Amino acid sequence: MAFDGITIANLTKDFSDRLTGGRIYKIAQTEADELLITVKLSYENIDKYGIKQAKLLMSAGASLPLIYETDETKPSPMTAPNFCMLLRKHIQNGRIISITQPGLERIIRFEIEHLDEMGDLRHKILLIEIMGKYSNIIFIDENNTIIDSIKHIPASVSSVREVLPGREYFIPSQEKENPLETNADVFSSCVLSKGMPVFKAIYSAYTGLSPIIAQEICHRAGVDADKSAISLETKEAIALYKAFDGIIQDVKNGSFTPCIAYENGSPKEYASIPLTLYGATTDTAPYSHDTDSSSETEVTYPETISALIMQYYLEKNVVTRIRQKSVDLRKIVQTALERNVRKYDLQLKQMKDADKKDKYRIYGELLTVYGYSAEPGADKITVNDYNTGKDVTISLDPTLTPAQNAKKYFDKYTKLKRTAEALEEQMKETKEAIDQLESIENALEIAKEEADLVQIKQELQQTGYIKAHYQGKNNRKEKVISRPFHYLSSDGFDIYVGKNNLQNDELTFKTANGGDWWFHAKKIPGSHVVLLTGGKEVPDRAFEEAAALAAYYSKGKNQEKVEIDYLKRKDVKKPNGAKPGFVVYYTNYSLAIAPDISSLKLISE
Repeated sequence: MAFDGITIANLTKDFSDRLTGGRIYKIAQTEADELLITVKLSYENIDKYGIKQAKLLMSAGASLPLIYETDETKPSPMTAPNFCMLLRKHIQNGRIISITQPGLERIIRFEIEHLDEMGDLRHKILLIEIMGKYSNIIFIDENNTIIDSIKHIPASVSSVREVLPGREYFIPSQEKENPLETNADVFSSCVLSKGMPVFKAIYSAYTGLSPIIAQEICHRAGVDADKSAISLETKEAIALYKAFDGIIQDVKNGSFTPCIAYENGSPKEYASIPLTLYGATTDTAPYSHDTDSSSETEVTYPETISALIMQYYLEKNVVTRIRQKSVDLRKIVQTALERNVRKYDLQLKQMKDADKKDKYRIYGELLTVYGYSAEPGADKITVNDYNTGKDVTISLDPTLTPAQNAKKYFDKYTKLKRTAEALEEQMKETKEAIDQLESIENALEIAKEEADLVQIKQELQQTGYIKAHYQGKNNRKEKVISRPFHYLSSDGFDIYVGKNNLQNDELTFKTANGGDWWFHAKKIPGSHVVLLTGGKEVPDRAFEEAAALAAYYSKGKNQEKVEIDYLKRKDVKKPNGAKPGFVVYYTNYSLAIAPDISSLKLISE
């Protein structure tokens, strides 16, 4: 989600507490639209926080505008850009005297006190506006006149507001209410009178509130977020305003609880207040986590909003990068899968036609027995089918004799029989290809790191979906460093999960012993899961946890419950010439279980 006014309020409070009184030590423009400012903390804050300086990253990038405290150092260009040089001239070694946010706008103002060339005390203001593609970093004087900005916005780009040196600075009007200065009457008139979904009415009426915060307000009030605002009952309207006011009071009081909501292991949303709609509780102790097993969500609580932003976008970027890296593989798999599904459907239709073969055989047999009774030149004959006792009408070619018509039907039967036999083998091969491609799709969903894609690519090369290029001296085979997931059960048993078909084979037939247990989702693509017994008796809980892993790492992970087959590893067989990950077994136990793995500990290899 994008930065909203509440996130900005949280950042403003943290920055104000830590950086007020500090002096600007270094200014670097690390990107065309990004600043890295080093601040030497005031003596009282050095004693309070135990550090001497802090780094502030400001980015006005159109795709990802943000601001947060960081420990990282980024390289700067050899020659500083003009905007950076201007800031160094005016405010380097200046003292930060206040950090504020106007209303609940997505703006942070850094007021800086410095000495000019004549030794006189001056005040300057550095602002960052977090407004999507309109984000900017603007430098103004005490008279609200723009000195310069990291992005120049002339009238030809925006007719609403020019951002150029010498122009007056003002906040662009959104014609929205300030939630920090509202009351029940204003809330009723600007929200409850709208004929639109409640959550949309809330964020459309008030500045600084994002859709996720509006949905959170509805959730806390027990109101359907998609219900029309104008149709709310009195008690719903009262509960809605109470939930809204509770959140706004927390903002006013500086009471923030930064949290990240994860869905199926990936960062979904974040906020500076507990997201109860993802399972968080408003009285949760900081730095812990909440889990909602019913919806596969987990909420974690970073120590600060800056730590949250770094963690969220780092993990979000990892997921995005894996998606980008795997896009070609996904396209190859999807194209091949669609082609094989179409092929299989055609084969099914052909098999249905071939199923008529027995009818033609019977026609030939009946004509052989009763054909003598057909009149010369007849185009049909009705005879009694001694197989069913019913009369059957058989079409005839009037130019042929009954014996020739019988031979014609026997020939049709023979041809369709050969077709059916060939189709049966072809359909088996096509179905195996579909199963393999669907399992590769599942492996791509499981992949968390770039290394996880190497073996998937190798499998696609082995099966001919990707052309394997000659590996010369300077084009060596990619090294496999990806390893199966390793979990520890509640009772201390090791459980391993294959990330792809090559790992599945290795786990099942090399890692596991005959007496270990093997798990797999029934009749759907999924990972092989092995529970290593170490020769010990396995409690029921360990079986359930291994089955939950098999459910979670399968195509059925979003189902309420998944049926899992499990058996001793010695009873799992791999047919000769079978595709990677393909096994057979003829005896097994089964159980239905929810794909909830929140109680399991993932061991870092």
